[in-house]
Amino acid sequence: MAIEMGLSGFAAVVLAGGQGSRLGGADKASIEIDGRTLLDHALDAVIDASEVVVAGHQVPTDRPVTFVREEPRFGGPAAGLLTARDVLLRQLPTLAVLAVDMPRLTAGTFRRLHEAGVGHDGAILTDGDGRRQLAFVVETARLDAVRPDHEGQHGLSIRALLAPLDLVEVRPLGDEGRDIDTWTDLRDASGDAP
Repeated sequence: MAIEMGLSGFAAVVLAGGQGSRLGGADKASIEIDGRTLLDHALDAVIDASEVVVAGHQVPTDRPVTFVREEPRFGGPAAGLLTARDVLLRQLPTLAVLAVDMPRLTAGTFRRLHEAGVGHDGAILTDGDGRRQLAFVVETARLDAVRPDHEGQHGLSIRALLAPLDLVEVRPLGDEGRDIDTWTDLRDASGDAP
């Protein structure tokens, strides 16, 4: 079954469980850009979601979210996504997924992804060079259908997890596809207009 209606109801997963090795082990979710944490930027991007689960360390926020640690620990982003999927309280038609280190994503980004995914399994944002980014929407039932067993989740890449799915690629508007992997990335992104 493919996505039939854009925002008929969706849950969101924020992937924030990485080790931040290129940032000297810093917890990305708590890093500030433009006076707000990367987690707060991510939560703004999924403000339309009915429920949000953050896969990563608990970080102070005044938003109603559930925090969970990926199983297996440090199992990678696919393990974080699937662990977060398992703790959702409700079965909603679609799931929005984003990395915590993409501060230029907006609620409009996810509305565009939902619209582009109609008639498909979902839609995924690319960067300016056409590379897929960790910002996508997927029909929840289709994700459930392709997920591996628990043992198969460790070290599984998002690319491998999503490979069987029909995802439309959506080009970014402005800096939507930019992520923060290094201190230089953070410096370069600071002060940019969202």
